[in-house]
Amino acid sequence: MTPGPAATAAHLLVVGDLVTDVLVRHAGPPAVGSDTQAQIRVGGGGQAANTAAWLAHAGCAVTLVAAVGDDHAGRERVAELVAAGVRCEVRHHTGTATGSVVVLSSAGERTMITDRGAALLLDPGDVTAAVKGVPDASHLHLSGYPLLHAGSRPGGVAALAAARERGLTTSVDAASAAPLRAAGDFLELVRGIDLLLCNADEAAVLAGPGSAEEQAAVLSAYARNVVVKRGAHGAVWRSGDGVLRSVAGVPVRSIDPTGAGDAFAAGLLKAWCSGAEPQAALAAGAALGAAAVTTVGARP
Repeated sequence: MTPGPAATAAHLLVVGDLVTDVLVRHAGPPAVGSDTQAQIRVGGGGQAANTAAWLAHAGCAVTLVAAVGDDHAGRERVAELVAAGVRCEVRHHTGTATGSVVVLSSAGERTMITDRGAALLLDPGDVTAAVKGVPDASHLHLSGYPLLHAGSRPGGVAALAAARERGLTTSVDAASAAPLRAAGDFLELVRGIDLLLCNADEAAVLAGPGSAEEQAAVLSAYARNVVVKRGAHGAVWRSGDGVLRSVAGVPVRSIDPTGAGDAFAAGLLKAWCSGAEPQAALAAGAALGAAAVTTVGARP
């Protein structure tokens, strides 16, 4: 297996969602119909935006393509990313609010209650222009969320088409199990990409029950390389030649798992797009994902 798509550090394009996270950290189960003590924090979120922020934190040149409302929240979300070193090609839509997600988080799990808002207005023309407008880009990473909703699906499809036209390598993060189950045709939309990332729940939806290795084998019919993330238990990579690699989880004390998968993707992509072998890319992803769970929130 040859190293990743480039021999030097690359400029990465990330396409997808930029929203406001309302993070609710609670120690025990919510007391239904009553009060539950929690810590509440408002800040930037969205799978694509989080991955872009972690890539910039890791020293990558990165451009985010997304859609927000023409409102205070949208301007604040973009300003946060610019301050973090992310180049933003973000359309501000009037008449639609920036998306918001309430994240209910404990040390081991998070549940999301979502209003995608302007993220559903991801425009194919904006995406295509952005992909063509970054001359030194070598890789496009697409959050799976745009493909899971009718409003944003054309933008997600356009991103992959524009990347193929330019000769960029491509990766897609499967996003979330419940909307994947509802969408039904996700795998056909991503057929032929270079790398598919999914966690254990998403792999079960897309490939059915089985071990991570068995699920990766099923999914390799759609993507040249498949990574199945297993949280604290590490991850598995299946290459196009059928070779399997795995990495153990990094033992850390988890404070908040929000954004851990996005950080994992960033660590892996930085390494792989700089020419690393899959084993080294897995290790880099595991290290950054572990760092993410030791901090509060979805960003560095």
